[in-house]
Amino acid sequence: MPACIYKFGDFELDPSRFELRKNTRVLKLERIPMDLLILLAEKEGSVATRQEIIERLWGKDVFVDTEHGINTAIRKIRQALRDDPEQPRFVQTVTGKGYRFIAERTEDRKFPGRGTEIAEGTRAERRSEERTIGPVEDEISAKSCSQILPAPPIVSGSRRSIFMIATLVLFFCAAGLLASNAGGVRDRLFPPNRAPQIHSIAVLPLANLSGDSAQEYFADGMTDELITALAKNHSLRVVSRTSAMQYKGVQRPVRDIARELGVDGVLEGSVSRASNSVHMTVQLVYAPTDSHVWAESYDRDLNQAISLPEELSKTIAMEVKAAILPAPSKRYINPEAHDAYLRGRFFWFNGDDTHSLIYFQKAIQLQPDYAAAWSGVADSYSIGAIGNVRPVREVAAKFEAAARKAVELDDSSSEAHCSLAAWYFFFAWDLPHADAESRRAAELDPDYSEGRHLRSYVLAAMNRPEESFQEEKRSIELDPFTRPWGLGYAYLQRRQMDAAINDLRMRDQAYPKDLYIHFYLAESYWLKGMGKESVEVLEKALQLMGDPEKADAIHRAFLRGGQKAVAQWRVENVKSRARKEYVSAYDVAKQYAYLGDKNSTLRSLELAYHERSPWLILVETEPIFDFVRSDPRYRALVKKIGLPPAD
Repeated sequence: MPACIYKFGDFELDPSRFELRKNTRVLKLERIPMDLLILLAEKEGSVATRQEIIERLWGKDVFVDTEHGINTAIRKIRQALRDDPEQPRFVQTVTGKGYRFIAERTEDRKFPGRGTEIAEGTRAERRSEERTIGPVEDEISAKSCSQILPAPPIVSGSRRSIFMIATLVLFFCAAGLLASNAGGVRDRLFPPNRAPQIHSIAVLPLANLSGDSAQEYFADGMTDELITALAKNHSLRVVSRTSAMQYKGVQRPVRDIARELGVDGVLEGSVSRASNSVHMTVQLVYAPTDSHVWAESYDRDLNQAISLPEELSKTIAMEVKAAILPAPSKRYINPEAHDAYLRGRFFWFNGDDTHSLIYFQKAIQLQPDYAAAWSGVADSYSIGAIGNVRPVREVAAKFEAAARKAVELDDSSSEAHCSLAAWYFFFAWDLPHADAESRRAAELDPDYSEGRHLRSYVLAAMNRPEESFQEEKRSIELDPFTRPWGLGYAYLQRRQMDAAINDLRMRDQAYPKDLYIHFYLAESYWLKGMGKESVEVLEKALQLMGDPEKADAIHRAFLRGGQKAVAQWRVENVKSRARKEYVSAYDVAKQYAYLGDKNSTLRSLELAYHERSPWLILVETEPIFDFVRSDPRYRALVKKIGLPPAD
């Protein structure tokens, strides 16, 4: 039976041809948004719950970051329909439930052979139907749908009887709406006299009102410390810093931001700093009703400003009726050291580990027992080596000393234990201690996304893949912005290429400029034998890196000789780089693995062992090396590293 064609406004949706048209012109809409639009139309004005959407778009068995996938798809549908989320004509958000298609609709069922044929029992025959979705004045037509019930015969009666029946129907419908509170109608007409209960909260970046752009670091730093203080209260779900910082300088309705972040409370405000004083204004908003719950202004000198985040977190916990934590032990922090620390954090989050190290070290010079600054020093030393741009021997000892000092000064710090776990894992290749420290970090702060991510690596290296996968899922749930590629890479490690491709393609829609999404998607395509798709994604990544010449070179290599020619180009490219700058032997080994050169791959892996390349600890999880696993030289290398053999 032919599928329905839906018409609404100037648009026409044809599910059978997977097309959305406007005045006969086909509009571009990707697969996931198109599937979602068809689902909404099929629901005929009923709410499509988020769970229904997940099962329709991705199924039940594959985990993806559905929150952002759904939000991205809805945004693209609205862009295609030019629908305003604040005053929607077509797609309405039902807070806490899902979405519905709200265009007015009428149904005019037309059957062939009307009249006596209906009375004579021809209703069981297959009939066509015209369906209208949209304003009444729009011209509507549709093909017949499956499972259509015939229209009942119209029985003549007095107009007064019809009016009375209609009145009773309307009365009972209205009573039903009020009783069930459908769409929140009862709450809007008769607001309940109770304070809202907030279970989750996002701290939006505090606006810098100092009149000096050089004070941005202070506003961001106070935001960061407020998030950290609130996150210690595990009866509240607090959105991560990275997720919240996406909205820095963004002028959008609080309700929209809350919906995208999946929270019911939003804390927003501003901070200004002048000489020795700090002024901060904050307000807490209950997002579903866009109502103000609480607001306050604070004036402090610099010495007192350090304790403001803890003070605020306690007040907010009382306002949202969350559990009140015991007051933390007082630790004196030198205001100048705190200022240097905030500057270090500012540079760290902006990817500048050179300047972050300078300011973290300055904070330690001003206050040698500043545990958080020691943890910052450890992380700043580690990032170059873990990023494969600096030899391990240059930083290993300094990294270890700083990480141990941080734990010594503050054994209750999840960040400090995470830093030490990273040293044991990437630098010492000591899995038992890495396991203990990463577990301790998770116990101290179960909602610390970075700790969960590192623990997933530790468990993967220990050949505990299911536990590793669950940790990465949790990390992504806590902070989907820092590593949107994390789950796709986890699927890749599990050799689930279809799942990796599906997840990474979805992330690419939401984060089109993330390089690692492109790199892991290209690798997934490559390992699946989809050379053309792999090269296209790699070309896009090189363009994003500002290297169009290499993008063109890899394109020409594929045209010339397919995947083998591309792999050869990759080897020549990494060798050329190695002549100019430091390149990890582990990186070189991966390029030879793409080429399928077993001897060169194994020789490079052996060199990586001698230079202590950090990522060699995860060699057993990398599918690109599967072709050398049976070689005795590889098995001997795995044993020397101290890894348990993979299944």
